Amino acid sequence: MSALTGNGEQGDGERVPPGGGLTTGEVARRLGVAPTTVRTWDRRYGLGPEDRTGGRHRRWTAGDVARLERMCALTATGLPPAEAARLARGEEPPPPTPERRAPARETAAGSRRPPARSRAGSGLRLGDVRQECKGIARAALRLDAAALDRLLLAAITDHGLVAAWTEVIVPTLQAVGRKWESSGERYVEVEHFLSWHVSGALRRTTPATVADRPGATTVLACVPGENHTLPLEVLSAALTERGVPVRMFGGALPVESLVAAVRRTGPAAVGLWAQSRTTASRPLAQHVAGMEWGVRGARRRPVVLTLGPGWAGQTVAGLARPAGLAEAVAALESVVAR
Repeated sequence: MSALTGNGEQGDGERVPPGGGLTTGEVARRLGVAPTTVRTWDRRYGLGPEDRTGGRHRRWTAGDVARLERMCALTATGLPPAEAARLARGEEPPPPTPERRAPARETAAGSRRPPARSRAGSGLRLGDVRQECKGIARAALRLDAAALDRLLLAAITDHGLVAAWTEVIVPTLQAVGRKWESSGERYVEVEHFLSWHVSGALRRTTPATVADRPGATTVLACVPGENHTLPLEVLSAALTERGVPVRMFGGALPVESLVAAVRRTGPAAVGLWAQSRTTASRPLAQHVAGMEWGVRGARRRPVVLTLGPGWAGQTVAGLARPAGLAEAVAALESVVAR
C-alpha cells in the first residue's frame, strides 16, 4: 500500500477513496503506465471503474484493473486502441461494411492501392511499417517497461537482429525523434527510455563476447564529441552473433585513447561512428588508417570504416562507408575473413 501524505492524499496528489479499491495513481503504477493514460482510456474508450466515490474520484476494483491489463496487452501487439478497448470490454468487433473501409488511393500510373498505415494511434507518424512498430511505439509512449522488453525481444527473435533493427526498431526511433522535434522538446524521455530498452534487449539476445583470434579483432568507437552509441551497440551485437571478436569503446573516445586502443589490440578493422557532421573528422580517420604495427617487413594497418550519417559529404579517400547495418556487417566479416 502506498504511503499517505498528511492530508489523506496519495503522494501523487490524488485523494484516496473511502471503502477500499485502488486510486488511478495506484492502478497506473501497477500497469506501468502514466495516470493520464488510464484517465484517457476511461474518458475516451469507456474503460473506467464501475464504482465511483462521487465527483470525479475513481475507485478501481480487481475486475476494472483486469480490463485495463487486457487493454495494455492488446495495444502492445499493435492493435488500434479503439479496437483493443472493444475487446477489453468483451465486445465483439463490428462486421466490416463498405462505409468502414478506407478508400484506395490513385497512384501516378492510375492503379489503385490501399492507403499507407500512417499512425500508431498515439500521434506518432510511422508510415507504412511492420505491425510490431506500432506496439513498440505505444509501449514506449506509455513508458511501459515490461511490454517494451517483451516486444523488442520478440522482434529480434522473430526477424533476426539485423532485420529487427532495420525494419522495426529504427523506424520507431525515427518516429519518436520526429515527435519530440515537433513538440517543443517534449517526449525526450520516451526516446531515452526506448533506446535504453533496445540496448538491454541486445545484451539479452547475443553472447557477451567472442574469444580473440590474432589479427581478427574489430575495434568500434564513437569519434570524439559523439555520444550516440546505440547504432554501434547493434553492430557490435551483430558481429558477436557471427563469431567476430569485437572491442567496443562506446561514446566520445578521445583521440589519444583511440590511438592507444588500436595499437594495443592490433585490429583487422576499425569502425568510427559519427552521428553528426560536426563530429566527423576526416583527419582522424586518415590518421587511424595510416597507423602501423608489427615487425619490420611485415607491418599491418587496419581497415577503417566510416560509419553513420555524420560522414555524409565527408568522404575519405580509400575508406569504406557502408550504407547501413547489413552492409557494415558484411564488410567487416569480409575483412576478418581475409
